[in-house]
Parts: sequence; C-alpha cells; structure tokens
Amino acid sequence: MIDEIKDDTETRMEKSVAALETAFARIRTGRASPALLDDIKIDYYGTPTPLNQVASVTVEESRALLISPWEKKLVPQIERAILKSDLGLTPNATADVIRLPMPPLTEETRRDLGKQARAEAEHARVSVRNVRRDSNSQIKELLKEKMISEDDARRAEETIQKITDRFIAEVDKRLESKEADLLEI
Repeated sequence: MIDEIKDDTETRMEKSVAALETAFARIRTGRASPALLDDIKIDYYGTPTPLNQVASVTVEESRALLISPWEKKLVPQIERAILKSDLGLTPNATADVIRLPMPPLTEETRRDLGKQARAEAEHARVSVRNVRRDSNSQIKELLKEKMISEDDARRAEETIQKITDRFIAEVDKRLESKEADLLEI
C-alpha cells in the first residue's frame, strides 16, 4: 500500500519536472529551436491545428528557423499566426517557405526571460509540493483507517519528503542551467 503511494508520488513528480522542461523549451534563447513554435496554431480547414502538423520546422542555421508548409496556401496564415504570437519574432515569407530569424537578445530581454524561467520553476516546485501533500494525506487516511501503524506512517512521510527534496533539487538544477543558457551570449 505504502509502496504504491511512493511509486505514484515519484511518477507524478517526474511529470512535473517534464512539464517544466517543456515550458523551458518554449522560452527563447539566442539559438533557434523548433520547440519555440509548439504553441502556435493554424486555422486548417476550420480546425485550429498545431504548426508542426501542417509544416516542417527545421533549424536552418543557429539563429534561424525554416518553416516549409506542406500546402503552399498556408504560408500567409502561418506568417499571421507567428506575428500574432507573443514570441516577438518577425517572419520573412517567400512563395513557399518562411524564414524566422532569431534576433540577438538584449540585456532587458534576457532579464525578462530569466523572470519567466524562474516563474515556471516556481510552478514546478508548487506542483511537486502538491503531490507531496496528496501523498501525505493518503498516508494519514491509511493511518486513520488503521491499515498501517504510526511508525509506518512516519517512515513513509519521511521517505516522501526525501523524494520531494530530490525533485525540488532537480527543478533548481534545471533552472540554473536555463538561466546560464539565457545569459550566454
């Protein structure tokens, strides 16, 4: 019973860290990354469709993305969607492809992106702590129903705290790595 709670706790905390990685991939650094465009949706025959399902997105050089739509009539729609997004990027469209240059980051932009990264890391920490709270409440419920002893409950809560500390440290390590990446010129 307690082992199931521990396994569930680890799995849910791993998902929180994975969600943090996804959020960090969307934060622009000086380098081009196709993950920047993951949130962009295109109106494709009346259905909002992710950009990567209607076009090929590749890194053309370290500071530019090349978007090749599978249908040439989508070029203007993709261009509009990128302009409407909050990425702050200006696409260069030709008849059949779109080039998306990544401008160098200013000091102010780097600070803003650092704040955004810290906010995402804090969301991940809160998520990990919420998982800990849920697991501890499950253990207390087992104790209340006399399914485990007080010693087992105390040991389980200590183990869950160690798991929590490990995942919080992982979030901090990933934030530190992202901040270093943002400050790199």
